[in-house]
Amino acid sequence: MAGRTITRADLTEAVYQKVGLSRMESSQLVESVLEEISACLENGETVKLSSFGSFIVREKGERVGRNPKTGIEVPIEPRRVMVFKPSSVLKERVNNGLKT
Repeated sequence: MAGRTITRADLTEAVYQKVGLSRMESSQLVESVLEEISACLENGETVKLSSFGSFIVREKGERVGRNPKTGIEVPIEPRRVMVFKPSSVLKERVNNGLKT
């Protein structure tokens, strides 16, 4: 089941079609929303979109990893990772979309 990848251009076109803004205004709106979400995540904030889900930044501590090819242990530096947790509404919509 291969899905289609949605791009910024697709989002811009959807805003243009549904909201009625010009293509330039639609593009600016999409870019502004994505930029605001990105800025919040860079600052370590959680972004919660009601009925969609939450983007959460988690801190991961230093740990020891192993090169699977050689078996040599190497330290993995502490880092931040982003996790998406879908809302129950989105999960339900996705699962209902599978029914034929």
